[in-house]
This record gives sequence, structure tokens and C-alpha cells, in this order.
Amino acid sequence: MRIHVAATAALAALALGAAACTEAEQDNAQADANEAAANTGEATEEAGASLKEEAAQVGSAIAAGAGEVAQEIDEGTDRLAEEADEQKTETQTDKRGN
Repeated sequence: MRIHVAATAALAALALGAAACTEAEQDNAQADANEAAANTGEATEEAGASLKEEAAQVGSAIAAGAGEVAQEIDEGTDRLAEEADEQKTETQTDKRGN
């Protein structure tokens, strides 16, 4: 009977030791998972900030290009208007001369 009690106590101690080890491993695994999640969150945040900065730069470049194109169109239409006025004047002069 004493051997049975001693064996049962030894098995109980081993089971407690295994449970404690398993619990410690679980705690470590949870801590690792939490750290990985935090690192992922930081990386996502950094990537988002980088993308936002790049998008702002692209937006500025597009706005500048669009402004340049608008200015060129304005200058082109001004030239066309001047040429049209010159043509009208020339046509009127030709009509008077004939």
C-alpha cells in the first residue's frame, strides 16, 4: 500500500511538473504571439505611413503636371485667338481692298 501511495504521489508530482512546464510553454507561446502581433502592427503602420507619403508625392506631381498642361492649353488658346483676330483683320482688309 505504501508503494502504491508513493507511486501515486510520484505520478502526481510528474503530472504537476508536466502541467507547469506546459503552462510555462503556453505562456511563452502567448508572449511570442503577442510580440509578433505587435511587430506586425508596427510594420503595417510603417508601411501605411510610407504609402501615404508616396501617395502625397504622386498627388503633388500630378497636380503640378496638370497645372503645367492647363497653362500650356491656356497659352495655346490665347495664340489661336490672336491668330483668329489677325485672320479676321486680314479678311476685312482684303474685302475693303477689292
